[in-house]
Amino acid sequence: MPELPEVEALAVFLRARASGRVIARAEAASFAVLKTFDPPLSALAGLAIGKVGRHGKFLDLSCGDLHLVIHLARAGWLRWRDELPGKPVRPGKSPLAFRLALDDGSGFDLTEAGTQKRLAVYLVRDVTQVPGIATLGPEPMADDFTVESLAALLRERRTQIKGVLRDQHIIAGIGNAYSDEVLHAAKMSPFKLASSFSPEEVATLHAAIVSTLRDAVDRSAGVAAADLKGEKKTGLRVHGKMGQACVVCGDTIREVSFADSALQYCPTCQTGGKPLADRRLSRLLK
Repeated sequence: MPELPEVEALAVFLRARASGRVIARAEAASFAVLKTFDPPLSALAGLAIGKVGRHGKFLDLSCGDLHLVIHLARAGWLRWRDELPGKPVRPGKSPLAFRLALDDGSGFDLTEAGTQKRLAVYLVRDVTQVPGIATLGPEPMADDFTVESLAALLRERRTQIKGVLRDQHIIAGIGNAYSDEVLHAAKMSPFKLASSFSPEEVATLHAAIVSTLRDAVDRSAGVAAADLKGEKKTGLRVHGKMGQACVVCGDTIREVSFADSALQYCPTCQTGGKPLADRRLSRLLK
């Protein structure tokens, strides 16, 4: 799933390629992708793209008085094309979900792999009309995301820190991959209760959040949209690395599986050498 660093890189990419360009047409190739109906997509024709922003994992293209908002979900991606086909898109079984064509013939496609179609496009007059944006927590790279504000977010939350970091209502933009990376950098167990953090641990976690995200954003700077996925994989230290050696201590990276996701961690760096309970694996071994 694209998370804050990749979405920020896509925003930077689109600012350079699309800002100031006039929209020729916007087309939904999937009936499920468009989550709004008023105004219609035809209202975008003739409007120039202004600012390209980001809210958590949402892309926001300002077009006149309208906002074209995109959430790539788990398996979606943005593919820039210098020359788009002239034929209208047709709904079907293709990965293509949405197309935005500019007046110079360029533009981008939104594609989504797999059968769970969750990629979402909204056309709204105010970004707060998008439910996911209206309920977002603070931006972790903003100046007002301080150690004190993080402490207030964690206080009284008797839930595991892994889940807290992934919850978009609490902190915006961090998903499964970067929550693993943050906790590895902070040398903390993903099962640690948020409410149990000492002031020193909050400061350590805050530093890990900011540095991990900033490093990922810096690595993505100038990378073409088509190469961002590969760059993300090469930059990760623990996520998706089960069975490999930890780059910090050399211990073997382990995994805990859930119904629809998994987390990875280093026992030596994060849990005092003790493997975490993997209930799903335990059931399989019975």
